[in-house]
Amino acid sequence: MIIFSIILALLAVFGAPLFSVIAGSALIGFYSQESDLMVIALEIQSIAGMHFLAAIPLFTFAGYLLSESDAPQRLVRLTSAMLGWMPGGLALVCLAACAFFTAFTGASGVTIIALGAILYPALKQDGYGDKFNLGLVTSAGSLGLLFAPSLPLILYGVVAEVSIDNLFLAGILPGLLMLIMLGGYNLWVNRHIRKPLGSFSIREVGAALREAMWELPLPVVVLGGIYSGFFAVSEAAAITALYVVIIEVLVLREIPIRELPRIMRSSMVLVGGILIILGVSIASTSYMIDADIPQRLFEIVASVVSSQTSFLILLLIFLLILGAILDIFSAIMLVVPLILPIAAGYNVNEVHLGIVFLAAMQLGYLTPPVGLNLFIASYRFEKPIMHVYSATFPFLIILMLSVILITFLPQLSLLFLSD
Repeated sequence: MIIFSIILALLAVFGAPLFSVIAGSALIGFYSQESDLMVIALEIQSIAGMHFLAAIPLFTFAGYLLSESDAPQRLVRLTSAMLGWMPGGLALVCLAACAFFTAFTGASGVTIIALGAILYPALKQDGYGDKFNLGLVTSAGSLGLLFAPSLPLILYGVVAEVSIDNLFLAGILPGLLMLIMLGGYNLWVNRHIRKPLGSFSIREVGAALREAMWELPLPVVVLGGIYSGFFAVSEAAAITALYVVIIEVLVLREIPIRELPRIMRSSMVLVGGILIILGVSIASTSYMIDADIPQRLFEIVASVVSSQTSFLILLLIFLLILGAILDIFSAIMLVVPLILPIAAGYNVNEVHLGIVFLAAMQLGYLTPPVGLNLFIASYRFEKPIMHVYSATFPFLIILMLSVILITFLPQLSLLFLSD
């Protein structure tokens, strides 16, 4: 059994697909317990019974459709009309537009690619420094992951068996805190820039609102429908996907019908990878529960950590390291089942834990050596990776401070939740 474990570890080091490593660990675990290995297939099949799992492919497809249309340009025009007249307003436009867009696409890399081409040259033209522009666009790409209907929020709810509705509510204030702190930093750094994007114009705001009138109802449809009890999360996802198809394909005609198979295929490649890892992760989690691994981990942690505060400090350090080496989707499925029972032992609310987890992992997109946004920005803007590291560092520090506040002020996550 030790030999099999060593072989599996070597396969992981040399780049074997993550799902195969997780499945292999589950096989070894159940085999060591002399259990019927058919239980693995049954555990994987159990994801078919998760009624809200349909929300993942539907929201992802809707997000990819939006990124292929002219919605990013309309969103930038609207936020520019509302905020761009302020000194330093274009930086706020960048933050607001990226947060809104990432919430729907669920992928920060898509945001950098879709909005970066618009915002990066606009910032340069408006007098912002090149290094600041690069850092802002790169870091803003990860904003929005705490806002509904973000894919990581839904996935955490599925894995942790926590109400997705509650997670949507819990992410509002922490997400706004990140936006406000970055916005304040942007205004302070660029306080010398007095040239606004343009004078404030009611006419321009009205024109931008009319142009974006088809996309603006999306948050109202999703959140309003869910919290009014009119429909469930999966139904909201279906309505969102149908609405986006009708608007972008039939009404605005920005996406030809012949392009739908390609967009659908691209979005489902991401979803397929997530679902495969989710299925084998459920099997692996089942083994860990049978083997009492979470309880043993709690006993080990409890022997060195005596208080909730100490546990949260240790958790935050662990998540920051984890975010630097593992993508957010894999981390949710691998780590959440292990830390949930440990956190419960320290009376950490499972919803608050989810927001802390996602906020900390969000920093992983900007953390060397393998932060995904860093490499996407380096490729997209043709900048050396070390230059990207340097440009994003101040933004990383600001976001890290916000994560610390989110961690130790649970009221931010729990204020809108009913007891």
